[in-house]
Amino acid sequence: MKNILTAGVLLLSFMTGAQECSKENSLAYQKELNSQYANPEESPLKKEDLKTFKALDFYPVDMEYCVTAKLIKTPDEKPFYMATTTSRKPRYRKFGELIFTLKGKEYKLDVFQSVDMMKIEEYKNSLFLPFTDLTSGNGSYGGGRYIDLKIPVGNTIQIDFNTAYNPYCAYNHDYSCPIPPEQNDILVEIKAGVKEYKKH
Repeated sequence: MKNILTAGVLLLSFMTGAQECSKENSLAYQKELNSQYANPEESPLKKEDLKTFKALDFYPVDMEYCVTAKLIKTPDEKPFYMATTTSRKPRYRKFGELIFTLKGKEYKLDVFQSVDMMKIEEYKNSLFLPFTDLTSGNGSYGGGRYIDLKIPVGNTIQIDFNTAYNPYCAYNHDYSCPIPPEQNDILVEIKAGVKEYKKH
């Protein structure tokens, strides 16, 4: 079994500290993601699928899905074991709550830190945002998607849903992937980021 801390460890190095939203940044991120998935040394794809892989299927980049969220930190949260697609139980702690408006309605998502990754200098400021939405299982991967963020200087943070990506389990069941907590299911269609994987 391939145990990984989060399905997006390889992507974190590509995240910029500012996390500024722009169509150019979103497209560059998607290009980098395709490059990683095409690389046999980094790709989660099975060997037989990698042979025919051309590119991931994305929703069109739409800046409406890039939002500025208010970050309410929750420093007193205790670490907990997050459920995964296997028996593995990685420890996370809730870092805070992200409150934002999308399509005229307000939503809230919990954002987390991996207890193990907090101990690694390169990833100590990394935040993990797993979520499901109304496209889950209806255009995007049914098991939800992830976004990698970094701890901001202030109390706001930009969430670019155009950079939402699938857990590695969407491509290969040998991986162990965190399952988005129930409270991170938002009742809106997030037509941004990676779509459901279909073999070509």
